[in-house]
Amino acid sequence: MNDSNIQDIPKIHHRIQAKSEEIGFSMPSDLYIGSLLKTLVSSKPNAHILELGTGIGLSLSWMVDGMDKSSKLITVDNDPELIAIAQQYFGHDERLQIIREDGGKWIENYKGPKFDLIFADTWPGKYSHIDTIMDMIKIGGFYVIDDMVSQPNWLEGHEDNVTDLTAYLEGRKDFGITKMNWSSGVILAVRKY
Repeated sequence: MNDSNIQDIPKIHHRIQAKSEEIGFSMPSDLYIGSLLKTLVSSKPNAHILELGTGIGLSLSWMVDGMDKSSKLITVDNDPELIAIAQQYFGHDERLQIIREDGGKWIENYKGPKFDLIFADTWPGKYSHIDTIMDMIKIGGFYVIDDMVSQPNWLEGHEDNVTDLTAYLEGRKDFGITKMNWSSGVILAVRKY
């Protein structure tokens, strides 16, 4: 499957992609994970969504495109330059809360309602704070992570982190999981109880 098979790319996505190339942002999400996120978000009317790792906003563009008018999304990143760019593209959307903070601290301090979908695209919520983040998902809610197959930018030894995280998720009886050797390697989990 090539990128030309991806349908309904958000209109703003091309502008964000161009900005990504302009500033040399080297960790953009691919179109496949974006398409999956849009589909999952679209399945949750009046959703409460969390993205950990805003990056430059490519995945965010897909989720926003899938949201209905009553859904809300919180996105968190600690990089001031990237958060400023995300604010430029999405700051006008009252459904969004764009937060510049360390993801681990944000997770530790969060006291709000549980989420219908969490996309963890950074260390906190994926390789740290995992118990806390899994407890923040509603019954029927999704937990989505990518970059689960070897990537050229992985540091030496990172495969052990991936193996440990996969084993942890497989051991959670309150979640059903699907591991996909697709895109950059995706794990999709849904809370059963």
